[in-house]
Amino acid sequence: MLTNTIKYWKGIIFRKISKLMILRSLILLSAILTLAFGCQTTTEQPAPWNDPLESLRDENMAPFYHGVASGDPTQQAVIIWTKVTPKDSLATLDINWQLSDNKSFENITKSGTYTTDPSRNYIVKIDVEGLEAGTTYYYKFDWKGQESIVGRTKTAPSNADSLKLALVSCSNYEAGFFNSYKAIADNEELDAVLHLGDYIYEYGVGVYGDSASGRFHEPNHEIIQLSDYRTRYSQYRLDPDLRAAHQMHPFITIWDDHEIANNSYKDGAENHQPEEGDYNDRKANARKAYYEWLPVRSTDPLYRSIDYGNLAKIIMLDERLEGRTQPADSVEQPDLNDPERTMLGKAQLDWFTEELANSDQQWKIIGNQVIFSYLNWGYPGFYTNLDSWDGYPAEQSAIIDYISSNDIENVVFVTGDTHSSWALEVTNDPFGTYASEGAVAVEYGTTSINSANSNERFDTELVKEHEMKISGDAINPHLKYANMRDHGYVELSLFPDFARARYYYVDTVIVKSDQYRLAKELFTPSGSNWIVEDIF
Repeated sequence: MLTNTIKYWKGIIFRKISKLMILRSLILLSAILTLAFGCQTTTEQPAPWNDPLESLRDENMAPFYHGVASGDPTQQAVIIWTKVTPKDSLATLDINWQLSDNKSFENITKSGTYTTDPSRNYIVKIDVEGLEAGTTYYYKFDWKGQESIVGRTKTAPSNADSLKLALVSCSNYEAGFFNSYKAIADNEELDAVLHLGDYIYEYGVGVYGDSASGRFHEPNHEIIQLSDYRTRYSQYRLDPDLRAAHQMHPFITIWDDHEIANNSYKDGAENHQPEEGDYNDRKANARKAYYEWLPVRSTDPLYRSIDYGNLAKIIMLDERLEGRTQPADSVEQPDLNDPERTMLGKAQLDWFTEELANSDQQWKIIGNQVIFSYLNWGYPGFYTNLDSWDGYPAEQSAIIDYISSNDIENVVFVTGDTHSSWALEVTNDPFGTYASEGAVAVEYGTTSINSANSNERFDTELVKEHEMKISGDAINPHLKYANMRDHGYVELSLFPDFARARYYYVDTVIVKSDQYRLAKELFTPSGSNWIVEDIF
């Protein structure tokens, strides 16, 4: 295990070195191309290297190549979204839209015209209000007689006896195909998709991901400028499987770090260097592109809650840009337990605890980017992930104490980030009070859509052995399930009496495939804070 751990950290160092080499090579190549082609006259048809995404477009969908999307459903409203790609640069575009409660659009519930322009990246995003709760709607867009595909969405119910959510995280274009998004698109029973972060990755070509599938990032350099982020989102949204998932289900999203730069926080990021310009400028570029390309309400701050009737309150936290202070460098850092070191910041923490305390809903679902629970990773030289809540133990402990002291029941943290699957019972002290008093909440972690996990680095049997090791009572007695090998998503279903987590995994990410399987099913009975395999 030590040998493999050393290999892992060598791999990280190698990628950092490779990144610098690639960037230098790209600069040299750019200079050569400028000398070779800079004096040639241009034609009306752009050269392939000036329009790298043209080959990804389905001309049958023109000019709505990126499809449609919806998100942030409430009981009376929902965001609908599309992107127009005109052949020529135009000052403004007037886009017509329609929303109906039937797929044939025989009865138009709402309609209107939206004006977009280059400053909006020709994005169309409309907050459609005055809708009926718990209703499925269909919507489409039109420009000069050219229609978009038809999207399907659903408002939140005012009263519900069940809710079904897909939990997703970490989709890296270069790591392979988005087969998990296809599986989500095919799951017609879903009410919404909770995307918990790392919707895109910021790296240049070959820096992160082995590209065995032949998929390469555009632009080919690390994204920093607004135009870079826009191009990267455009590439991801031209993927047919991600496009299908957006078409079929409303998304409720939050950013993690790679929407900006690796290990980002309020005032900086591990993957942002001084020579790349001012971090605040980069952060502003990333935020603007995110609000353009994701079907979210353009509010600041991004953290928010959405009520699903009496059954559930979904609380989406911002654990990167709102209040996070710089991560610790070491578990030996003297101020590791300083309360001033914060993940959320005071304003968001106060809002979060108030949302918990005032919720009348049966279930409180916490959209959480990085693992909240204490977790010993069990590797020699690496057992604490300081980028997770374990790197902010004072605030982590304060939240657990708040839930416990206020007798707040049925709190479920849902988490992404690690490219692995987890099921944990949340406790302040897994070796002390946990044994006698139990946990205060549960946490279900989803693996990645396709971003690399342990199985891309280590032998499968070795990974299974490690999963068993860290799930044992001696290391993590509160860890009830771990899978560090597979890619997919979690289907979280909520009922008055229990919550159910189903872990779905795809067979491959290297080639396109529609094959997936149900690998694990876990339950949390209402009023308990434990995870079981069977409640009947």
